[in-house]
Amino acid sequence: MPLTIAAGVFLWREKFSPLQQKALLDEVLEKLKAAPLYRPVMPGTGKAFSAEESNFGTLGWVADKNGYRYQAAHPVTAMPWPGIPQALLDLWSEINAPPSPQCCLVNLYRGPAKMGLHQDRDEKDISAAVIGVSLGDEALFRIGSPTRGGKTASVTLASGDVIAFGGVARLAYHGIDRIKPGSSRLVPGGGRLSLTLRRVSGRPAKAGQIGPADRFEP
Repeated sequence: MPLTIAAGVFLWREKFSPLQQKALLDEVLEKLKAAPLYRPVMPGTGKAFSAEESNFGTLGWVADKNGYRYQAAHPVTAMPWPGIPQALLDLWSEINAPPSPQCCLVNLYRGPAKMGLHQDRDEKDISAAVIGVSLGDEALFRIGSPTRGGKTASVTLASGDVIAFGGVARLAYHGIDRIKPGSSRLVPGGGRLSLTLRRVSGRPAKAGQIGPADRFEP
C-alpha cells in the first residue's frame, strides 16, 4: 500500500526491487544511446538547467529560448524519441486508467543539480496522475498546492521509489531541492535518474474508465 504524503500525493517505497531497478536502468541507458541526454535552457534568459534531460515516448518535453513544449523529435539529433520501457507502461496501468502515457521525461541529477518548484501544466490532458520513478541517489522532493507559495511537504525519494500526484494535486507545485551524492551506486558515474510519466493530449474515456482528475485514487 502507498503512503499518503498529501491529498492526491502517494508514495510507494521500493516499488522496484534492486533487481528490477538494475533491469530498468540497463534499458534506460540503452535507449539513451539513441536519445542522448542534453542540457535544456530557460526560455528568454537561455540559462542552462542544472539537470540533464531526454525523453521516451511519442512526445518529449523540451525547453529552449522559445519556451516549453512537447515535440516528437529530439532537439539535438532530430530523431524520434525511443519507446517507453514496458516496466514503466505496466506501472502506469497499475495507477492510472487507459490510455497509456505519451511521455517519459528523463532527468539526470548530479552534484548540486536541482529543480525549482514548478507546475506540470504544459499538458492538455490532466485527468491522469503524474508518476515519477527514482533510480540512483536519494533526492529531497518537495510538493505544495496548485497555488504558488504556502505550505509544502518534503519527502526523501530513494532508488526504486515511485511517487504519483493526481486529482486535487495534479497541478501542485513541486521540485527537487537537492540530491544526496553517493547514497547509491546504481547509476554509473553516480547521480539520480528521474523517470516521469505523463499524458499530454486528451482522448475521450470509454465506459468504466476513470474520468475527472479529482477521482484519482491509487
